[in-house]
Amino acid sequence: MWLTLFLRTMEQGLAFGLLALGVYLTFRILDFPDLTVEGSFPLGAAITAQAIVLGTNPFLATFLAFLAGAMAGMITGVINTKLRIAGLLAGILTMTSLYSINLRIMGRSNIPLLREETIITILKDWNLNPRYITLISFVLIVFLIKFILDYFLYTEIGMAIRATGDNPVMIESLGVNTDYVKIMGLALANGLVALSGGLVAQYQGFTDIGMGIGMIVIGLASVIIGEVVIRTSRIPLATFGVIIGSIIYRMAIAIALQLGFAPTDLKVVTAVLVILALGAPSLRRFMIQDEFAEHLMEGGNSDAGNR
Repeated sequence: MWLTLFLRTMEQGLAFGLLALGVYLTFRILDFPDLTVEGSFPLGAAITAQAIVLGTNPFLATFLAFLAGAMAGMITGVINTKLRIAGLLAGILTMTSLYSINLRIMGRSNIPLLREETIITILKDWNLNPRYITLISFVLIVFLIKFILDYFLYTEIGMAIRATGDNPVMIESLGVNTDYVKIMGLALANGLVALSGGLVAQYQGFTDIGMGIGMIVIGLASVIIGEVVIRTSRIPLATFGVIIGSIIYRMAIAIALQLGFAPTDLKVVTAVLVILALGAPSLRRFMIQDEFAEHLMEGGNSDAGNR
C-alpha cells in the first residue's frame, strides 16, 4: 500500500513539476506576477484531450498543448507590453478569457480519456514493469525538459530573459528590447504549464474545465518549498529544487489525506505549507537568537555562581 502511494505521489509530483518550472520562470526569473497559469494549465489539458479523442498521436497532442500554452503566454505579454496594462491584470484578463476558450475547445465540461490511447497506455504496451513504467517515463520527460531549459537560460536569449527580470533598465540601456524578451519568457513559461496540463490529463484519465483552479498556488508552493530545500542561485540546481519541491508538496498532500483530512481541507493545507516555507528563514533566525540568548543567560549565571 505504502509503496503504491509513494509511487503515485512521485508520478504526480513529476507531472506537476513542469507547472512548477513554468511558475519559476515567471515569478523568479522574469519577476512577473503571471496568473495566466490558471487558464493555460486547463488549456493544455483541453487541447491534449480533444486531439487524442479525434485520433491524434498522443505525443503530437501533448506538443500541441505546449504550443497553445505558449500562445496564451504571448497574449498576456502583448497585453502587458504593447497595451501597457499591468502584468497582474493582463494575466487575469487572459485567464478569464481562456475559461470560455477551453469550454469551446472541449465542447463540454469534461472529456474522459480512460478508453483512449495516451502516452501512458503506449508506454505500458512496451511489456515493461507496469508498476514503474509511468514513473520512469515521467522522470525521463521532466528531466529532459529541465536540462533543455537549463541550457536555454544560459544562451544569449536566456541571459536576456534573466537580465530583464533582474534589472530591466540596465538591459534596455544595452539595446535589448525588453518587451519582446518578456513576451518570449511568458510564452515559454505558459508552454511548460500547458505541457504539464496535458500530461496530468493523460495521467488521471480525464480533462475537466475546473482543473486549473488553484494551480498558481500549487506552482508557487512547489517553487518556495524547492528554494527552502535547495538554497542556491545557480540555475541547474534551482530548477532541480523546483521539481523536488513539487514532489515534496504532493507528498505532504498525500500524508494529509492519510491523516484523515478531507479533500476540501487541502487548500488550507497548501496555505499552511506556503506559510511555513516562506517563514522558515525567519523561524530559523528566531530559534538561533533564542538559543544564543539562552546560552548568554547560562553563562551569566555560571559567572555569578563562581563569584
